[in-house]
Amino acid sequence: MALNLTTAIPISLLLLFLFVQSPHAVTGDSPSAYDVLQGYNFPVGLLPKGVIKYDLDESTGRFHAYLNDTCSFSLEGSYQLKYKSTISGIISNNRLKDLSGISVKVFFVWVNIVEVIRDDNELEFSVGIASASFPIDNFYECPQCGCGLDCGNGREDNLGRSNAETSKSIMEVLTLRVGLHFCLSTQKWVN
Repeated sequence: MALNLTTAIPISLLLLFLFVQSPHAVTGDSPSAYDVLQGYNFPVGLLPKGVIKYDLDESTGRFHAYLNDTCSFSLEGSYQLKYKSTISGIISNNRLKDLSGISVKVFFVWVNIVEVIRDDNELEFSVGIASASFPIDNFYECPQCGCGLDCGNGREDNLGRSNAETSKSIMEVLTLRVGLHFCLSTQKWVN
């Protein structure tokens, strides 16, 4: 049975349409949000596990990352991080700015993390009034909602520290630096 040209063209167009609309063709080749972070020279551990989708305007760097729900966890039982269900900002090589949706509890106050800059093997986190730098190897693993990096697996990082020890050291330094800056800036206003 031979197909004539008027029958073959619509069938070809239908097959092409079905292929383009298949989930594998649309999402199978798309990088994950974690892949995008790595493409801009950031480690995957800046985002918690469970990002369900994201959008990125490559011309401006404007992005949104979506979680199923808000995500919070304690590090070493006393420091808390919170991710809203939508995280947004502008990404470029070695810099995340205008961040929204990520906060850290310092003393009794929640403060927004507004910028992250990679400087060689350090990540500098800014909360607006203060910043703190940490080794990049502390962010090679994604934290998990509810338990952070201390989810009962007892693993150690490449320096022989447990996940809980690594998390504690990060948050102690950030809390100390932000608290010290707050005290110093308050003192300046008094004088």
